[in-house]
Amino acid sequence: MASIIRGYKYDVFISYRQKDNKHDGWVTEFVSNLKGELESTFKEDVSVYFDINPHDGLLETHDVDDSLKEKLKCLVFIPIVSRTYCDPKSFAWEHEFKAFIEQASKDQFGLKVRLPNGNVSSRVLPIHIHALESDDIKLCESALSGVLRGVDFIFKSPGVNRPLRAKEEKLQENLNNTIYIDQINKVANAVKEIISGLNNPFRNKKETSEETNEGKHLVKKSRMTKIIASALIFLAFLLTGYIIISRLIKPPEHLDKSIAVLPFHNYSGDPNQEYMSDGLTDEIIGHLYKIKTFDKVVSLSSVLTYKGTEKRLPQIANDLKVNYILEGTYKKIGDSVRVTAQLIEPKNDKHLWQQEYNHPIREITSIQADIALKIADHIKAFLTTSERQNIQRNPTTNQEAYNLIQKAKYIYNSGIFTDSLVQMMNLVKKTIELDPVYSDAYAFGGTVTFLKGSFLGKSEMQSVIWEAESYFEKALKFNPNHGSAHFGMAMINELIKWDYIEAEKEYLKAIELLPNEHIIIAAYAEFLIKRDRRDDARTFIIRSENLLGPMTRISLRSGILSFNKSESYLSIKDYQKLNGMRFYEWVGENFIWIEEYDSAIFYLESALVSGASYIDAPRFQADLALSYFKTKNIKQSQAIINKLRNYSRNTSAGNPDYFIGWYYSGIGEIDTAFYWLEEAYRKRSPEMPWLKADPILNSLKKDNRYWNLYERTGHKEYDDFIKGKNEN
Repeated sequence: MASIIRGYKYDVFISYRQKDNKHDGWVTEFVSNLKGELESTFKEDVSVYFDINPHDGLLETHDVDDSLKEKLKCLVFIPIVSRTYCDPKSFAWEHEFKAFIEQASKDQFGLKVRLPNGNVSSRVLPIHIHALESDDIKLCESALSGVLRGVDFIFKSPGVNRPLRAKEEKLQENLNNTIYIDQINKVANAVKEIISGLNNPFRNKKETSEETNEGKHLVKKSRMTKIIASALIFLAFLLTGYIIISRLIKPPEHLDKSIAVLPFHNYSGDPNQEYMSDGLTDEIIGHLYKIKTFDKVVSLSSVLTYKGTEKRLPQIANDLKVNYILEGTYKKIGDSVRVTAQLIEPKNDKHLWQQEYNHPIREITSIQADIALKIADHIKAFLTTSERQNIQRNPTTNQEAYNLIQKAKYIYNSGIFTDSLVQMMNLVKKTIELDPVYSDAYAFGGTVTFLKGSFLGKSEMQSVIWEAESYFEKALKFNPNHGSAHFGMAMINELIKWDYIEAEKEYLKAIELLPNEHIIIAAYAEFLIKRDRRDDARTFIIRSENLLGPMTRISLRSGILSFNKSESYLSIKDYQKLNGMRFYEWVGENFIWIEEYDSAIFYLESALVSGASYIDAPRFQADLALSYFKTKNIKQSQAIINKLRNYSRNTSAGNPDYFIGWYYSGIGEIDTAFYWLEEAYRKRSPEMPWLKADPILNSLKKDNRYWNLYERTGHKEYDDFIKGKNEN
């Protein structure tokens, strides 16, 4: 069958590695389904080349025969991109993928084509069946001289990296929520768009010219001369216009959907309205967190550092690694507000959208939702129906309740917790009195209560944790899709109840609802590390790192990837690149994992001298004590541990018992280690989930007391659950 466009052998060429098909015939099934979908999409036959027994694994020196070169004369080239496809030594890579790119770049259309909608696309349409390593992505993009884009057929789930099947038994476990038949339809539609872009009236300029020349034999010589002269003049004008226009009109550049919402300027003339302008910023960011197709949404804590800055937008965009910035103003006028917002593409100095809202203040929540939806629309971020509904949901109709919770969040975002926990909780309680079904108030109340019990409270964790759980449960009762409340339940189940099965369900639900909230993604990555599922965690670590700035990214890496020598070396190098920025306590801990205790002492002591906020925490005190012991500074080591032991006896806050047990395990005093770990168990220490993965505790694993504690802290139940899941 000939191609739709004359001069081409096939419309579509399917390229793949044989090993990706011979096991379960995935490629064969894909081609069969695609052919059927193409028949439904096009109103004419589409020719597809697919060799069910391709050459595989041949050397680069193999000379492809003329028949394959002829078959590569196609309109659309579809590589099935897998973990094995990106191999310069493979036949498919060298003689199909690279050969098509070289051949298409030189033909009448070129490798790029303008689609009917005005966008520009490549004639290479990749089908992704595995998540690729960064080196493989770079290899593909180097060959394409552009970004690797295509249609995903990847089943994404913790610990899974395989092709999406036509008939999935547990489709609900696919984190991307992609459906096989929908992806097939996307491929067919993409093929049609590319071929429609190629098959347009402007393509036929050469053929039209040839037909005109044949007709010239029918006219007289004098008229022929005039026509030729006129045609030459017309072509000259056409060529000149084309050159000028081509310089002025460039193909639209694809930009990742990354955005920072800068703090709205308070133009009310009243500094007491600052909490409302910051609240407006916070709520818009919260809405953008809900949209999965955004590549990056910068957190409120990061953008607040630019409040009142004199930096220009391109510099801010470069600092935060974003392509879009939203900025605006807030002004309260009596019972009304005036909000202005403008969406900017700083790199190209383009104003994509701007709007002024003049509404009663009671409509502030609808303004926030509309701004978020307008951003998504102008950046062309796809929204699911549930995402749109979640954004448009009105959290409260009580304006005073809204104001109070914004005041509480304003205090929270200031980062000064010690003296303000009671104040925040009083505001939460007043809010709930005004609106007993306000889910945001309950969720925030749970967060503040959990914070009090975990870090700063004067009572034991057990006395406050059930109160926090009650807040989160009520938040979910009034809004089952409250992502922050699901995250709170995940933390309680993991850190306090030690129900890791339920915790994982809640983490995944929270990520589904807030896919761009880096704190949740990082927390789930750490959860997987504690479960000793390091490979599964890496995807979420990378995803979280991409959402963060350099400082927070580095401290995140240290906190999550502790215990790993290679990662510790990388973290230390990253710190050195920061040119003196103080994360000394994290650097010190990383030196412990590579067993360079003198360096660990230097950085941990430096943190103590510099007044680093974390150095008084039991974790880093135990780090320093262990480092002293390993370097034969026994007196200094014992002094720190005695201080921690006295602290444990005299207060129930902070709970250093796990770290004391950790220290004694590290120096080989097994009985003493078990004593303190039992104390940590009795006090429901939130550190007990580390029992499985912490290498310092390996010295205890020959003792039955370890496995008894392991079972009582929920680890065995989770292991059995995962084992049963894998067997099924």
